[in-house]
Amino acid sequence: MIRAENIIKTFGDQQVLKGINFTFEAGKNNLIIGRSGAGKTVLLKILVGLQTPTTGTVWYDKVNFTALDKEGMRAIRMKIGMLFQGSALFDSMTVEENIRFPLDMFTDKTPRQKLERVNYCLERVNLAGNNRKYPSELSGGMQKRVGIARAIVLEPQYLFCDEPNSGLDPKTAILIDELISSITEENNITTVINTHDMNSVMEIGDNICFLHEGRLEWSGNKDQVLGSDNENLQSFIFASPFLQRLRKSALKK
Repeated sequence: MIRAENIIKTFGDQQVLKGINFTFEAGKNNLIIGRSGAGKTVLLKILVGLQTPTTGTVWYDKVNFTALDKEGMRAIRMKIGMLFQGSALFDSMTVEENIRFPLDMFTDKTPRQKLERVNYCLERVNLAGNNRKYPSELSGGMQKRVGIARAIVLEPQYLFCDEPNSGLDPKTAILIDELISSITEENNITTVINTHDMNSVMEIGDNICFLHEGRLEWSGNKDQVLGSDNENLQSFIFASPFLQRLRKSALKK
């Protein structure tokens, strides 16, 4: 569990986040959604310690993350997995080397133990046998799955995903959503996903934080989105005619 308490972030005269209070629950897909400029990325960076809130506190379970020194933050970060928007794979490294990189950096496992863990993660993302390939030899969806394998190789308690479906076709995006969701549930991970993808919201939105102009405008789950009477959320979610028809249909039931 990760809890944001009264998070305010100011850059000069501009207040980007305005008192965010939200709990990101373990074993659930916690989605941060909102228009560009709503404060999603800033909130995500504060949660992982890349930026410091002007005021407010971030808690990792019972630990006050914002009060920790560098060594304390490092201990928490050892429990964090990150899936970046562009996968962020090293082009000069093989798939195996990319996934093994966190193990080389942060563990004293033997080469055999590292290989066993890499192979397990490759099997988990349905890429077994692709150890020797390079990122340039993989499709965008395969690269994203390698990114997921690397993100979970240290068996994290917390997983952060920044626009995991960016640049993917709808079918591949669904597969990535299903993969992240199943890994989250199986391992009781606190997963935080920053996304614009409304399919993700409707399919895996267990716990949703909707930001509007720096404020927490609405929270709920995928089953509550369609029936929400929040005008800003409606404007964001139901921008397309298809989703507008979907909402009208749901309200009639």
